[in-house]
Amino acid sequence: MSPSILLLALVLGSAVVVVLAVLGGLLLARRRLGKLKAGGIEVALRVHRGEPGRGWHLGVAHYHGEEFAWYRALSLRSGPDWALNRGDMEIASRRSPSTAETYTMPAGSLVIHLSRPGDDIEIAMGNDALTGFLSWMESAPPSSVAPWAGH
Repeated sequence: MSPSILLLALVLGSAVVVVLAVLGGLLLARRRLGKLKAGGIEVALRVHRGEPGRGWHLGVAHYHGEEFAWYRALSLRSGPDWALNRGDMEIASRRSPSTAETYTMPAGSLVIHLSRPGDDIEIAMGNDALTGFLSWMESAPPSSVAPWAGH
């Protein structure tokens, strides 16, 4: 084979890979947006709080009984990226987002710092979603720890 044919095959192969990756990303984003439209709420989540204003990921969350299942907006996972059980977490604090953070979370969000064994997580959501989240936390079975115990 001549070098020009090899180069052409390499370019075409690369173009096919790029097109397939873009199509896969679009399908994934469409699936995640479908979850949002099907009763999900838009929530930003941050696990590592070491760098102020950094590490936020936008996603969609659903309530599944005792779990708050969070799906990252762009992820290859089929299941939730995080599943937070209301029985083993408590609300440690609430705050308004910094100016730098407002660009990475839903409009009008408040930041909730959740504490649970082994994890230090922050979630950010709008007022309506926050009201629903707090109601869900407070409706935990009587045997569980009160979610507001950290105040």
